[in-house]
Amino acid sequence: MTEAILAYGVDHAGQVVARDGDRVVDLALIDGLDVGREVWSSGSLNAFMALGPDAWSSTQTALATALSSGSVPAAAMRPLDEVSLVLAWGVADYVDFYASEAHATHMGELLRPDSPSLPAAWRHLPIGYHGRSSTVVVSGSEIPRPCGLTAGGDAAAPTFGPSGRLDVEVELGFVVGVGSARGQPIPAERAGEHVFGVVLVNDWSARDIQGFEYQPLGPMLGKSFATSVSPWVVPLTSLSPWQVDGPVQQPTPAPYLRVPEPRNLDIRLELSVNGSVLSQTSAAGLYWSMAQQLAHLTINGASVRTGDLFASGTISGWDPGSEGSLMELTRAGKSPLRLSDDSQRSWLADGDIAVIRGWCCTDDGAVVILDEVSGRIVAPLASGGPLVAEGSR
Repeated sequence: MTEAILAYGVDHAGQVVARDGDRVVDLALIDGLDVGREVWSSGSLNAFMALGPDAWSSTQTALATALSSGSVPAAAMRPLDEVSLVLAWGVADYVDFYASEAHATHMGELLRPDSPSLPAAWRHLPIGYHGRSSTVVVSGSEIPRPCGLTAGGDAAAPTFGPSGRLDVEVELGFVVGVGSARGQPIPAERAGEHVFGVVLVNDWSARDIQGFEYQPLGPMLGKSFATSVSPWVVPLTSLSPWQVDGPVQQPTPAPYLRVPEPRNLDIRLELSVNGSVLSQTSAAGLYWSMAQQLAHLTINGASVRTGDLFASGTISGWDPGSEGSLMELTRAGKSPLRLSDDSQRSWLADGDIAVIRGWCCTDDGAVVILDEVSGRIVAPLASGGPLVAEGSR
């Protein structure tokens, strides 16, 4: 059995809607919700998210009661496949973490084979970088291939041009509903009072641009050109049945990073390119949890705002076929993958469509759909034609 979990989105008319199975409910047309109708017609989820956990809970309860009692007017409901969605909220700020031990280890082995795989600080704190909120786009948006400087090989000077090593990153994102005051850290155990919901994230990466620029301050142009998110935001409280213990953390984290178990979510994730499934993994094994990421983000007094997005970083497992990026799956392009049409890929080519799907499984075997996030690679906006990526034929 397959079902879709309750989630919130915004349609092309700017109305806040809720997904209930295979139908969509226009919340502005429902009586009995303890939120003003102007909130549902505001063009984004920000006004609703800013109301806080009590409003989130009462709205969800009232909506569930209306749906189960049959009191939702027919005019408020539409078939799911007839509704087109936009980016559900105004993204205030964006931070991407590096929370998967398997991914961090794989990347260290590939990029720094003669050095320790994990950075010295990695087991002590959730490493992250600040991305660009202005390039967060909704699922289905085209992704122009980025251009930048890359290492020139044997040449003395770097070369400028379209990235030939365009990659995906399978991630979870967490959307902040209630902000915090500058100078007041958010304790890890109170993260649920601030985080409204969860989305799927593809943090597109240009590995050749990233590789040339990232030392010593980390990625910039290799990451900042696009981040895709799923259109439906799943309330964090709806995912409580899938809370699981995370990996044992050694050494013991600093006091501000200590959290009770269960700290992670067993969300299953699948990556496909042009319909060919390349990997499957789970967020259950993340070393640093959502709550720990938020606690670290604010421990220095930095504030968060309604609409902030922070993401897990690439989620990978230890087994072959559970890696969350082409960089890992192809061993930095050295072992191309064969797609169902018999073509090969080390990196994404123009025209390729990458899709990340997320779901949970119940004890009785039912599959609970979260959402999917997709994007199609197109030629650089200033380019005259498509680029065949390295290792693609």
